[in-house]
Amino acid sequence: MSTAHLPPRLAFTRRLLALVAGIAGFLVPTAAPAAEVPAHRTALVQAALSEDLDRQTALLSQLTGVADPLVEQALTAWRGGTLYIHESGDQKTPFLLDPQAEAGAAARGIRIDTGEFLAEANGTPATFEAASLTPVDATSKLRRAIKTTLDLLALGNPNPHARRDAILKLGQSQNAEYIPHFESRQKTETDPEVIHALAEALALTRLVSTEPKVRIAAIRDLESMRSIPSLTYLKQLRGEEGAASPANLDPETAEALRVAIRNLEEYIWWGEVFGTAFRGLSLAAVLLVAALGLAITFGLMGVINMAHGEVIMVGAYTAYVVQNLFQSAFGAGSTGLELYFPVALIAAFVTAGLVGLILERGVIRFLYRRPLESLLATWGVSLVLQQMFRHAFGAANVQVNSPSWLSGSFVVNDILLAYNRLFVIGFALFIVFATFALLTRTSLGLQIRAVMQNRHMAAALGVRTSRVNMLTFAFGSGLAGMAGACLSQIGNVGPSLGQTYIVDCFMVVVLGGVGNLIGTILAALGVGVTDQILQPWLGAVMGKIVVLSAIILFLQWRPAGLFVTRSRSLEG
Repeated sequence: MSTAHLPPRLAFTRRLLALVAGIAGFLVPTAAPAAEVPAHRTALVQAALSEDLDRQTALLSQLTGVADPLVEQALTAWRGGTLYIHESGDQKTPFLLDPQAEAGAAARGIRIDTGEFLAEANGTPATFEAASLTPVDATSKLRRAIKTTLDLLALGNPNPHARRDAILKLGQSQNAEYIPHFESRQKTETDPEVIHALAEALALTRLVSTEPKVRIAAIRDLESMRSIPSLTYLKQLRGEEGAASPANLDPETAEALRVAIRNLEEYIWWGEVFGTAFRGLSLAAVLLVAALGLAITFGLMGVINMAHGEVIMVGAYTAYVVQNLFQSAFGAGSTGLELYFPVALIAAFVTAGLVGLILERGVIRFLYRRPLESLLATWGVSLVLQQMFRHAFGAANVQVNSPSWLSGSFVVNDILLAYNRLFVIGFALFIVFATFALLTRTSLGLQIRAVMQNRHMAAALGVRTSRVNMLTFAFGSGLAGMAGACLSQIGNVGPSLGQTYIVDCFMVVVLGGVGNLIGTILAALGVGVTDQILQPWLGAVMGKIVVLSAIILFLQWRPAGLFVTRSRSLEG
């Protein structure tokens, strides 16, 4: 009956009751529907409750490749004997103890189906003591099955790099049980690196097959993929690398092995050659920047500056100070910290240039045309600078971190090209072009070249030679400071940093030809690459001795170096 035909009082009462019921329904929340348990967790619960090993193994196989931390935690607990069953009436619930609980104290139980805490009848979390609980039974065969499942969980890792590394590790175990899982993952994988890792893992695993055709196909796959890690396994298969005895191989398999091993060893050899050349090129870039200023000042003023290495050290420590200032201003891990290195390069140039300016005005300008006195004086300055920095920063090396855009590397045919070394090479090229532009496109460069060719004639034409000496020395020192900042990205920074590179810098200058830009570039390339090639064979010290001996023999043939700087000067 509608309210229109009811008496007024009864109709009002019905409307009031409906309004109260509506408000009550709004204020009292309805019970939320229970969250649906994922299928893989249901399989895990059924495996824990089952007593049939075959069924448990089949259920565990459904968990491979699952990206669920609770599943991994539950399997680890089960294998370690810390998975339990909670019985409430006819209901059995597998659970594990809360790992955040204090040792020896009662801990809450975590359901492995929902991840929620087990609750008492009144809704409060239930607590348990591990000593009073009986763990879920796990035989040795079941523990092996759990371990296999845990290993294969990495196939579902959301991070492709972690997934790739885990797959390669599983492949190197050469466990034939993993083959179906690798093949299944190949059908769904989209990341190119992981797809390559799956193919490599499959081939490595199939190496232990008893079927010759399968083995030969795996050998050829590894050869075509240029799999460097597989070389050890191929040699083991042939009876090398610690194998107990040579494998009984058919002729076709033995020939495939021989060809694959030879090609992989040749590939590795060429990779080492190019990797060494790259490291030598980055060292040559640092030597070039460091020696460029020395070449200019030595060619212009004939001063043997033994403190040039300490000027390099000044630049490296300047980078360290700028890094600390940025950390204090922006905080560790902030985006602002990423900008510290470009600022450090500029600061290193300015700081080292000021040190060079003070050195030239305070010491060197009084010792022109007196090479022995200038050598001894600058050597004394180098010792003073070393002690000053040792007192200020300590005798131990300091840590200069690379910003994220200079960290890491990318791989080309298994050759690691580090970003910081690539930056150093590019920066050295920029410095060379900037120095060339300064010498050939500016009035200061014209004056520098004039003084280098004939100091007295340049002075007679109005060139202020003392000013040119001062600015040139400051510029050369600034270049050395930037070399030190670059060195902070690829080596250690300490008070003895300059002594490590001063001999190499002089070798580069003398070998290239005093004051010659092109000669300095070629000499830096020769010294840097040769040093890196010889070090793995002869060691660091013996390698430098061989390089120095070769330079001495070369200078016996060409005393002026690779290129002779032309001069109209009549000085002695």
